[in-house]
Amino acid sequence: MGQRVTITDVARDAGVSVATVSKVINGRYGVAQATSTRVMEVIDRLGYESSLVARSLRSHRTHVLGILVAEFEPFSAEILKGAATALADSDSGYELLAYTGGLHGRGAGWERRYLSRLSGTLIDGAVLVTPTVVEADAGVPVVAIDPHTGPTGLPTVDSDNLAGAVLGTEHLLGLGHRRIAFVGGRPDLESSRLREQGFRRAMADAGAAVDEALVREGDYRKEPTREPVRELLSLPDRPTAVFAANDLSAIATIEVARELGLHVPRDLSVIGFDDIPESAQTEPPLTTVHQPIQRMGAAAIALLTALLDGGEAPNPHVRLPTSLVRRGSTAPPA
Repeated sequence: MGQRVTITDVARDAGVSVATVSKVINGRYGVAQATSTRVMEVIDRLGYESSLVARSLRSHRTHVLGILVAEFEPFSAEILKGAATALADSDSGYELLAYTGGLHGRGAGWERRYLSRLSGTLIDGAVLVTPTVVEADAGVPVVAIDPHTGPTGLPTVDSDNLAGAVLGTEHLLGLGHRRIAFVGGRPDLESSRLREQGFRRAMADAGAAVDEALVREGDYRKEPTREPVRELLSLPDRPTAVFAANDLSAIATIEVARELGLHVPRDLSVIGFDDIPESAQTEPPLTTVHQPIQRMGAAAIALLTALLDGGEAPNPHVRLPTSLVRRGSTAPPA
């Protein structure tokens, strides 16, 4: 690749001074229309872009918003889609930067590390996706999506996890299941706690006892879910249905059931939570609780731009509704 085009290159090609190019880029007065048009034509032809750092030093704003995640997985990818669409549909003038530290950036407090690297010179504000810590001294406005600890003083966006888990459990109960297993996420996550709480509430309201031997942790990821599910499905009196606290865990459950020779849904009903795109592509397609993930990303961007433009979010805690999506992975017990 060639060297980066500089403002000096633009000035030389257009036959003007660097100061004139700077005035054109920043929309300042004192440049004739014909000169401004010529400079812009050269900028387009050469592909010149001022660096974010230079832009920040000059105006103290980069007009870039950061989406910061511990890792890119289906949930955060859908958040990113929603955020990008929201910016594309607006006339805010903001751009989007998605950032993760990869495998070496995980662990408690990752958001502090990421914010310290990016805030002030690269981004004007940040959306933190499922942060472990929300009391991060960012130096820029921050909005959290589905924080581990639930809503705090920081503006947040989440979905109604408890009501969604009630819906999912009631669906299984309505099909006639009573021996229902629950595969949760990590116990330190508020969303995981609420989903288990919703499961237990729906079971209690239906007068169905929860067998504690059928409640396991799955960590919200496929591989850590496989062994607990294998144990569940190998019990002498195995469950007739599994409610997995997210779609990745539910997909892992279907895969393990198939490996054990069980047919879904004839031998085992499986329901998930999230409605990520992969949930409709399983065999059979996964029944799941839909949370509007892309809308969550869009809502976070709306909160963040409100903070940047007006200094205060009109509704600092946004909770979006969940709904049931019936597909082919659930049926009455045999």
